[in-house]
Amino acid sequence: MISQPRPGPYLAPFHLNSLQSPTNLKSKLYLLGISLSLLQAAPALHAQENSSTNVSANFSVNVSTPTSSVTNAEPRRAAKPPERQELLLLPKVKARLEITEAQQSEFRSIEQDFAVTCRQFKAANQPRIDSALEADRQGRNAKDDAQIRAARLQLQQVWSGLQPYRTAATARLKTLLTPAQLRIVEDPANQWTDLEAIN
Repeated sequence: MISQPRPGPYLAPFHLNSLQSPTNLKSKLYLLGISLSLLQAAPALHAQENSSTNVSANFSVNVSTPTSSVTNAEPRRAAKPPERQELLLLPKVKARLEITEAQQSEFRSIEQDFAVTCRQFKAANQPRIDSALEADRQGRNAKDDAQIRAARLQLQQVWSGLQPYRTAATARLKTLLTPAQLRIVEDPANQWTDLEAIN
């Protein structure tokens, strides 16, 4: 006896006796065609499912990107104001100059360059500055005027090393000023002293 092959997962049982009826034969062939079509379509459906998964993964990555942009778009905190030593001119002198819009850009550039130089100078001399400030603090706590004066003198000596850089930056600044503004900057009462850095 010849064993018949087992039907596939999508095939209906098929018997040779059914060939005797044309109607049954047509129905079986129709079902066989549908079953084969489904079998052929299965890999494509699986690939499509994987593709959909990849698209979903990519979409989730793309969607997450604007979130960081929104975070970055949040208002920034106000920038820390420059320390007194970083100011090229005394605040009261700069206010009197009444800088025009035409002067503003180059004026700001010179100020920023000097501020960078000042920060580098401070970093290089930080141990000496800290020592003088600590001595000043101890003198004030002890109400020792002599110690306070010594600490202030020490701090003044440290910051005097920045004066050549301030002079050079101020010379650049003067080239932008009008005669009236120049008279304000050159007024002896408006000159920066080393004491300005510690008061």
